[in-house]
Amino acid sequence: MNLVALRMLIGDRAKYFGILVGLAFASLLITQQGAILLGLTTRTWQFIADTPAADLWVMDPEMEHHADSKKMLGRELDRVRSVEGVEWAVPMYRAFATLRLPNGSLRTCILVGVDDASLIGAPMEFVQGSAESLRGEGAVVVDQATLLDKLGVRGPTGDKRPIAVGDVLELNDRRAVVAGVYRQSPQFFWEPTVYTTYSRAKDFAPAERRQLTFVMVKVRAGADVAAVQRAIREQTGMECRTNAEFKLQTAMYILTQTGILINFAIAVGLGFLVGAAIAGQTFYNFVNDNLRYFAALKAIGASDWTLARMVMLQAGVASAIGFGLGAGAAALFGRSVGDTLAFYLPWPLLVFSGAAVGLIAAGSAFVGVLKLRRLEPAVVFKA
Repeated sequence: MNLVALRMLIGDRAKYFGILVGLAFASLLITQQGAILLGLTTRTWQFIADTPAADLWVMDPEMEHHADSKKMLGRELDRVRSVEGVEWAVPMYRAFATLRLPNGSLRTCILVGVDDASLIGAPMEFVQGSAESLRGEGAVVVDQATLLDKLGVRGPTGDKRPIAVGDVLELNDRRAVVAGVYRQSPQFFWEPTVYTTYSRAKDFAPAERRQLTFVMVKVRAGADVAAVQRAIREQTGMECRTNAEFKLQTAMYILTQTGILINFAIAVGLGFLVGAAIAGQTFYNFVNDNLRYFAALKAIGASDWTLARMVMLQAGVASAIGFGLGAGAAALFGRSVGDTLAFYLPWPLLVFSGAAVGLIAAGSAFVGVLKLRRLEPAVVFKA
């Protein structure tokens, strides 16, 4: 009977391909839009992921994400260092700054200052120079990905060249020298990120009482991270988050406050509804056009359960092929765009997409099964 069911499904080529198109479209849209959403989500926290040395991040209690500019007093660093279980704690400055290129063009950049002594928090992968390059006078390092577009310098002839090691910049009207070029993961925020030392970043920044953005904390070996986290909160009054908590906080803020999550949810929902409409209608017509064959099977003794299994097999095979086509097309799309578009396709998303397509197929099969339960074998004898 299974073979008969598959022959019935494939025999009507027009409706068979119609079912596959509906299911593949739903699979493609759900998988593609979900992967782009996850790709954007991972980019929101890449700054934290690219700074893995610390176990804990200490920040102002009102800070909502890692690009927030709420700062603390410098004395909080010593208070954190005095907490039992802390192996080391280093300062970090992070805020927006005005950058003037060698040709006079102005840009907004993210200025990051890392600990002068240890350079903890500096980029890990360099194209030119190294973290030690930051020890030079007025030294800064810039991201390779922004050299030509955001930090490109247009000459008198109109040609554009990337800034290079040795070029002199101005950060908030203070002299800075490009000492190195680093490579970072793609970020959600589009402003170029410029690294320097913590003390120099404070010199570049406007004069303020509060200039400490983060305290990065390493927990002593054998100490309980959660206990140290609670102690820092209690003794300093500052917020203290693990890497995972800080990533989640940043991602949730960006997704909910920008409307990205709602927009992608609507796109995924539309894909599901359109796929369900196309596949459901086509599958219903397929069952309706084959009623006389199902009636003949019923007339020779096939039970309602046997016919239901045939319809469920047809729906299952169609959903598996449609899901494979759609998910494969989405994966090829993600491979073709590379890093130019945020795209992240983990296996849980494929499970979710497969379940959605399976739900569409199950709904279509359910409608067909209801039709067959009311089917009379005498239909086969009608003209």
